[in-house]
Amino acid sequence: MSGPLSDIRVLDLTWVLSGPFATMLLSDMGAEVIKVERPGMGDIARGNEPNVNGVSTYFLSLNRGKKSITLNLASPEGKEIFLRLVDRADVVVENFVPGTMSRLGIGYDALKERNSRLIYAACSGFGQNGPYAAKPAFDIIVQAMGGILSITGEPGGPPVRPGISLGDIAAGLFLCIGILGALQERQKSGLGQMVDISMLDCQVAIQENAFVRYLATGEIPAPLGTRHPVFAPFQVFPTEDGYIAIATMGGVQDQWPLFCAVIGRVDIIDDPRFETGWRRSQNHAMLEPIINDALRMRTTREWLAEFETVNIPCGPVKNIAQAVADPQVAARNMITEVSHPQAGKFKVVNTPLKFSRTPGHIERASPDLGQDTEEVLSRLLGMTGAEIARLMETGAI
Repeated sequence: MSGPLSDIRVLDLTWVLSGPFATMLLSDMGAEVIKVERPGMGDIARGNEPNVNGVSTYFLSLNRGKKSITLNLASPEGKEIFLRLVDRADVVVENFVPGTMSRLGIGYDALKERNSRLIYAACSGFGQNGPYAAKPAFDIIVQAMGGILSITGEPGGPPVRPGISLGDIAAGLFLCIGILGALQERQKSGLGQMVDISMLDCQVAIQENAFVRYLATGEIPAPLGTRHPVFAPFQVFPTEDGYIAIATMGGVQDQWPLFCAVIGRVDIIDDPRFETGWRRSQNHAMLEPIINDALRMRTTREWLAEFETVNIPCGPVKNIAQAVADPQVAARNMITEVSHPQAGKFKVVNTPLKFSRTPGHIERASPDLGQDTEEVLSRLLGMTGAEIARLMETGAI
């Protein structure tokens, strides 16, 4: 492994989405990520369909490049093995309801006594403190409680969930960032620390200026469809054969006159209702029909050529199949092929992390449950085949 984290070892106790997404990014950057799973069951995401030859594509999409060992953390022998692995780890990651690890005797306070350099990263619905700390949560719960659903969708419509698991993905990204920050600080202090990530906190943090606008003006943000709350034109518009996304720039290089010239409506350039991006946004109910009527006269391809000629940012609205076939996606090598012993060869999304000297990459496909138990225990703990076989018989691994 040549990635920037090739000297980092991670014990990954996470399951389903937010935690596995974060540890997958660490794996993409070269860390040795050892996924610790319950014997006979493993991560419940292993059962999520659709499957390819019995292998969950959902599980694969979040656990590529990792190793899998099975440990019964409720058994004395399983717990002891885990603690010995902690002695040799840089990072432990978990996304259980707060208090779960402590009840097993392997919470942060216990682990830092064994390994003072350990980074202990915990992701949960609401964080380690506060009135909701012990409350379980999934993606849509924190999206609902954090306000995202209230500003997504069309004006006057019901709450709409974004097309991705934004609650989980945002938390996974912040979890990864927190781990990287703690590892960097350890370079100076020589000490580990706990990273506490709340999915709800992350929902609040990523909402651009929605919270700031409310706090400053008292006006509660509402759904705007694809519109931007401050700039216009800055949204998706219909064309003769589809849709186009357009984002005009304001300020000292206001592209409004150019935009009007391209769509053949120079008559509205100096209209006081549309003088600035903010005023255009405030008067969108009058402006949007004008633009819609103009853009419906030509195809998406024709409009792209016109807008690109004058450097107005624009792009076609593509479905997933079209995005996969995009030449820019291909040039960035964002679709790659992996081999799985059971599922065979199939294509997956590649890592977006690009480094000039220490490139990130996918080491291998997702692991079968416990496929690396013997290798990890023998290499890191010096266990013999006979010892490992006995532990399997007792149910400790």
